[in-house]
Amino acid sequence: MESLHEIVQQNAVMISAIILIVAYVFIAWEKISKVTVALLGACATLFLGLLSSNKTPETLGEYFINFIDFNVIFLLVSMMIIVHICARSGMFKWMANEILKLTKGKPKLVLCALALFTAIASAFLDNVTTVILVMPITFVACKKLDLDPIPFLITEVLCSNIGGTATLIGDPPNIIIGSAAGFSFMDFVKELTGIVAIILFATIGILIFLFRKQLKSTPEKMEMVTKIDNSRTILHKGLAIRSGIVLALVILGFMTHDLTHIPTYLIAMIGASVLLAFEKPAKLLMNVEWNTIFFFIGLFIIIGGLEAAGGIDLMAKWLLKVTEGSQAATAMIILWASGILSGIIDNIPYTATMAPMLATIQSIEGAEYTHPLWWCLSLGACLGGNMTIIGAAANVIVSETAHKKGYAISFVRFLKYGLSITMLALLLSTAYIYVRFLIH
Repeated sequence: MESLHEIVQQNAVMISAIILIVAYVFIAWEKISKVTVALLGACATLFLGLLSSNKTPETLGEYFINFIDFNVIFLLVSMMIIVHICARSGMFKWMANEILKLTKGKPKLVLCALALFTAIASAFLDNVTTVILVMPITFVACKKLDLDPIPFLITEVLCSNIGGTATLIGDPPNIIIGSAAGFSFMDFVKELTGIVAIILFATIGILIFLFRKQLKSTPEKMEMVTKIDNSRTILHKGLAIRSGIVLALVILGFMTHDLTHIPTYLIAMIGASVLLAFEKPAKLLMNVEWNTIFFFIGLFIIIGGLEAAGGIDLMAKWLLKVTEGSQAATAMIILWASGILSGIIDNIPYTATMAPMLATIQSIEGAEYTHPLWWCLSLGACLGGNMTIIGAAANVIVSETAHKKGYAISFVRFLKYGLSITMLALLLSTAYIYVRFLIH
């Protein structure tokens, strides 16, 4: 074991990089669950001694727990609890039905309304939860209107990823970025909501045009949608009121972070704890997506091994050398590389790898130099997830659900729309980054 330990220490950067790359390959391959891959990689990192599994004064700097970002973990778990309780009351389904009735069954307006609802909901809920809530409404509406649901589902996926880009809690990459960079909820709203709104309306307009021939129904069928009975959608009024108030207060807490300085994860934990006081925690906690949580934990450990070995530091210095320190060149490489790579591999491990690198660049070049780079990473990673059917978790969920319902969305069909929207989003983001940060 001593000789193995010596070999590992001498080649720590290479070995930790190999573990990370192999994990990426298996995550993209999707034949083995992502959480299994991440935890196996974490086991290899700890077994080989790239991070210490023992907490002693000598190993404190390399103790594996120190590399797990519990701000991210606690925020994710707490928001999952809050959203699940809110969804159980039926409030989200009630809201979607009311929006459908307002459209009077006109297909183009239905598409537009569902797209906007999905985008806005995704800014405050996780994307997977949002599409799970919207899909049943979509299938019901399309059945009543005798329409192919695939254009609606593709639009909802694209808009969920766009809407999730706007806030700290909208998409997991933003949670990672917010924790690493120290950005508040309002920092995301201030810097990203404007450009996200522009991208969203441009996307909806383009998709309505592209799907125009498929968005036609009869007056009789449109009339049926206006008569949806929404009186029994709220399953538990007391629960809806209680969870709605807590969700609103949690979001208000996020928005007032700059005044209160209460960490976002703590605000979410307080909200979740209040709701749990009225629930049976053991039953409710079964609905937390523990696969996602342990996926994050495993990733943090793998990337921690690379960071402790000095690999992240080398990556940061290489990027600065390639761009010769140019802020504009570095920003554009991060934006476009993030956008393209996040369409090929999952944007969560990608962001988890990039965040420590940007933190290193910040320690070298300073916060002012790095500030726009964080927003490039956020825009690229979140919007790039729209490129392919495997680019984000919401894409996969919608694709699998549609297939079970008899509506297969092929990789090529999704790519046809996803690639166009992603390129448009990245071009608009490029213009925004230049105007907002790089033109002095």
